[in-house]
Amino acid sequence: VQLQASGGGLVQAGGSLRLSCAASGRAIGVWTMAWFRQAPGKEREFVAAINWNGDSTYTADSVQGRSTISRDNAKNSAYLQMSSLTPEDTAVYYCAARRGSYTYTRDDDYEYWGQGTQVTVSS
Repeated sequence: VQLQASGGGLVQAGGSLRLSCAASGRAIGVWTMAWFRQAPGKEREFVAAINWNGDSTYTADSVQGRSTISRDNAKNSAYLQMSSLTPEDTAVYYCAARRGSYTYTRDDDYEYWGQGTQVTVSS
């Protein structure tokens, strides 16, 4: 499975972005998808995960209420809608995938990773 993350960019504080993760090579319809992020000088951290059919999601406290993860299995894609962005959200955002039924939150739970998309929030 190859994952391609996109949608990052430069946005002002308070703004919104929608990140996309397009999968190829295999249908992801039965896979858990997730987003992680890594800020400069910090460890990679979990952002959100969604199970195979979208009826279970889990979002980190740091973005709770400001971010929504979703997926479209027909398009073999997952998304992260982020709003009310702050400079603390500045990071490279990675999408990840793994076989399974749960909303896994550890990065070592995931088998496949995209290349990352940069999100920069200016104050």
